[in-house]
Amino acid sequence: MKSRTKVAVIGGGIAGCSTLYHLTEEGWSDVVLIERDELTSGTTWHSAAQVTNFGMNQTMVGLKSHSIALYKKLRDDPDYPVGYHHGDGGIRLANTPQQMQGYAHFASMARGMGVTYEVIDAAECARRHPLISTDNLLGGLWDGEDGDIDPAQLCQALAFHARRAGAEVYRHTNVTALTQHADDTWTVETDKGSIDADIVVNACGYRVNEVGAMMGVHHPVASMEHQYFFTEDIPAIVEAGHRMPLLRCPISDYYARQEKNGLLVGFYEQDCRTWGMDGISPGFANDLCPDDLERVMDVLEGAFARMPALAETGIKRIVNGPITYTIDGAPLVGQIPGKRNAYCIIGLRAGVGEGGGHGWLLAQQIVHGEAQYDTWCIDPRRFTGHANVELTALKAIEDYQNEFRFHFPHEHRPAGRGAKTTPLTPILQAEGAAFTVVNGWERVDYIKPQADFHPTLGFDFDETHAVVAAEVAHVHSAVGLCEVNGFNRIEITGTDRHRFLDRMLCGRVTRKDDRVGLGYLLNHHGRIKAEATLANLPASDRGPARVWYGAAAASETHDMDWLRAHLDPGEDVNLRSLTNDQTILVLAGPKARDVLSACARGDWSADAFPWLSVREAFIGFAPATVMGVSFSGELAYEIHVPNASLYAAFTALRHAGAAFDLRLFGARAVDSMRMEKGFLHWKADLLTEFTPYETGLDRFVTLQKGPFVGRDALADLAAAGPTRQLVSLRIASTTAPAHAGGSLMAQDRVVGTVTSGAWGHRTDLNLAYAFVDPDQSAPGTDLTLDLCGTAVAATVIPPSPFDPGHSRMRG
Repeated sequence: MKSRTKVAVIGGGIAGCSTLYHLTEEGWSDVVLIERDELTSGTTWHSAAQVTNFGMNQTMVGLKSHSIALYKKLRDDPDYPVGYHHGDGGIRLANTPQQMQGYAHFASMARGMGVTYEVIDAAECARRHPLISTDNLLGGLWDGEDGDIDPAQLCQALAFHARRAGAEVYRHTNVTALTQHADDTWTVETDKGSIDADIVVNACGYRVNEVGAMMGVHHPVASMEHQYFFTEDIPAIVEAGHRMPLLRCPISDYYARQEKNGLLVGFYEQDCRTWGMDGISPGFANDLCPDDLERVMDVLEGAFARMPALAETGIKRIVNGPITYTIDGAPLVGQIPGKRNAYCIIGLRAGVGEGGGHGWLLAQQIVHGEAQYDTWCIDPRRFTGHANVELTALKAIEDYQNEFRFHFPHEHRPAGRGAKTTPLTPILQAEGAAFTVVNGWERVDYIKPQADFHPTLGFDFDETHAVVAAEVAHVHSAVGLCEVNGFNRIEITGTDRHRFLDRMLCGRVTRKDDRVGLGYLLNHHGRIKAEATLANLPASDRGPARVWYGAAAASETHDMDWLRAHLDPGEDVNLRSLTNDQTILVLAGPKARDVLSACARGDWSADAFPWLSVREAFIGFAPATVMGVSFSGELAYEIHVPNASLYAAFTALRHAGAAFDLRLFGARAVDSMRMEKGFLHWKADLLTEFTPYETGLDRFVTLQKGPFVGRDALADLAAAGPTRQLVSLRIASTTAPAHAGGSLMAQDRVVGTVTSGAWGHRTDLNLAYAFVDPDQSAPGTDLTLDLCGTAVAATVIPPSPFDPGHSRMRG
């Protein structure tokens, strides 16, 4: 075994083999893979190995398309061919109009990635798959690229080509310890000796947390037992003369694909069970769990009804093995939170089918710092401290039970709720709040008009439309109060704090006390990394002179890791997270100043406390930090309160607000209002694929100010000109909003992709943001939106259709 390497990949399943292969494809040959047993001896060997092109966002579609292209290349390689049935096609069934509408949306989204899905009716489903019944069936989604692959051959081929490029693979080598040194390199100790590595990658499947513990971290990954069986030969398959398409059925929770002249049939039963929660036997390799067909009988009955030939067919073999899940069902591929030079590629519940793409994107991150797609949907840092294995297990059970049922817009399933709350959560719930979830936090979505209010899940405007309209109208005409919990807040102290921030942000950084500014951080490729609100607080009895760095709740770990990674040795800068210590109360509307003045001492007039000011104060007797900022476009104040005093501040504001008809509002109203103002959401509209110029943020860039992260790359990209441009759109529909991922067309050519959409209740406009080809970005340009399969007119409009001069929020 080598004594030193650039990258040590731990785990020899599809995740590890794909990562190793793609590292060599990116030009790094000094890389090794360490496997405790044989390659593919974990989950990979018993994978059902279906390879679909279906994904619910563009990143997932893109990585799956890469997997398919790679697997076709390996299939045709004369030196090490792989058994791959490509292009059998696959159908996802549906028995509700809402599911069919969802499929139409996913087809629109995939269209922008050059991928074609077909939405077909029940009769066409039966024509393409002659074994199925059309009872209780409306139709389905056809993926013509669907197929299956031999998982062992796939991994061996990836390892073969990686070795040929210079990589080394150590089988039957057990990692026993990991030690990180002061220079952030690692020593990987094994039972065959030690190897020093610049970078380590955890690709350990269901043993992920055994290796995680060696790093001092835990990963939100849990395993579920999953069963499938092989049938005897089925005469109809033999007689068909072609391979049967794959079938995935959310109606009866099963899937089926052809295996020789029979079927492989797998189940997602409601009476499912986790696996390995109390530890995994060291000898569990190339092994399975005991068969238990009794617990899948209810699912099997549904499969018999959908596919009657199954009832007349014998079972040859049963497989019951563990597969891994995360909290939201998507994998964890990228930098390990809080660690340097440490990455993971774990939680791949559909590992073989999409593992080629995951390894491709991870290798790009390791070698280049970013991947060619924004990978936030699979980034390990999208979860924070609440993401323990126990919570993951609850969500894994829920996801398993709903394997083929996608999430609708604004759908929040019940498992694991209440992970993060504030003292106000039960109070707001008692007042009728419906909650959304943001990084585990229970945040008010809207206030229900009655206790039994349950909106219809779907892709159209639902019953909340009028509720949100009323909340927006009241904020616009009077005053509203909204709790914003979980907001990412980092306190930055030290004499070099402004110099440090000036190096991190692409625009000018205000150093003036009592002032607030907005800025953007870039990656080394000159593209958007983060958005931050910066508030300068002078020294007081509450602390030394400091800057409060505020950002989206989901960015809590992401931004802290980025800032810490760029601290220079000897620089007098200290970073401390306040995210879980304070909560924001947003007071918004033309009467907001009246309410604030009624419960907080001091002069809050526009002259004494203008827009973009910050001041320490007391709300009643509760200590607070008040900022004159607005995400709604109305006169508004962010009131930052320690959680211990939150109830007191809330009570004081409600008492003072009674005279001004203060009412509660939620996140859905905020989203409507921010769309009208041209304000952007991180990881919805602010993506690592685009520069600030392409995102319409030119005013926040000052190339002449001196060095900052990404400056030279941004200058080069600016000289080359934009590849896409963010625009605001007016959508000609009164029945449905635009949905993220929707394709925009010009003469039947895809020219853009929607990032956000919502109804603007003050402007009475159906609004959307989208990245489009630069030649389609001028205001007045007419485009066509593929809105869930319906062609709808979309017109580019100037940004900020509501109060573009910002007079209302300046007060």
